[in-house]
Amino acid sequence: MSETTSAVRPVRDRALDLLKWLAILSMVMDHLRYVGWHVDWLYVPGRMAFAWFCLAIAVNVGRGSAQPRVSWKYLTWLAVFSVVSEFPYRLFMADEVTTFNVLPTLALGLLVAQGAIHRSWQARIFGFMALGIGVAFAPQLMFGAFGVLLPTAFLLVLRGSLWLAVVPGIVCLLSNEWSKIIDGMLWGDPISIGALITCLLGPWLGLAILRWRPGFDVWPMRRWAYLIYPLHFLLLYALRTLIL
Repeated sequence: MSETTSAVRPVRDRALDLLKWLAILSMVMDHLRYVGWHVDWLYVPGRMAFAWFCLAIAVNVGRGSAQPRVSWKYLTWLAVFSVVSEFPYRLFMADEVTTFNVLPTLALGLLVAQGAIHRSWQARIFGFMALGIGVAFAPQLMFGAFGVLLPTAFLLVLRGSLWLAVVPGIVCLLSNEWSKIIDGMLWGDPISIGALITCLLGPWLGLAILRWRPGFDVWPMRRWAYLIYPLHFLLLYALRTLIL
């Protein structure tokens, strides 16, 4: 959700802004399952949200590869809203909470991706530290250690062929409840089958969106968009209170 700033304002990437909006839409659809309606099928499109946020991070890291250093400003925004979002997240998710909100995972993923692409010792050290934290505290992190690795997996594709999207597809599946998804698929559960397909093909679809040039304007998503994450929890909590 960040963009590089310079003396000359860069041209907005409408495809990237579109990807971010679609990721937010997917996230909201996923969380509608906890409002009280019988919409468990929304779990399927919800599997694209985290993958597309990781893809957006990978794009920003790749664009900053000419500056081999840790992006402290980007990291600070993620860290601040990790704290700001925790109470709304726990308020809305209530008994479903087993991990922190998703932003700590994205922050660690950012550091690992920067360490993978930058040659500076600082970026490498912080990348290894973030990976170690991701592995050590995987049960407390939403999407676990594989979620921390997903932005780096996307970097492989951004620097290579679109066919390599199978790599982030597999990492995306592993970062989700892959054992439950596969078990459900073997029993013929349509939601599990849809979730498996979405995890494997969602990264490819996100990359395809990035390579598309929308012929229409897309509302630029700047740093104010971080507010969407905690606010959507509060709005959905208010909606659930009204309908239950």
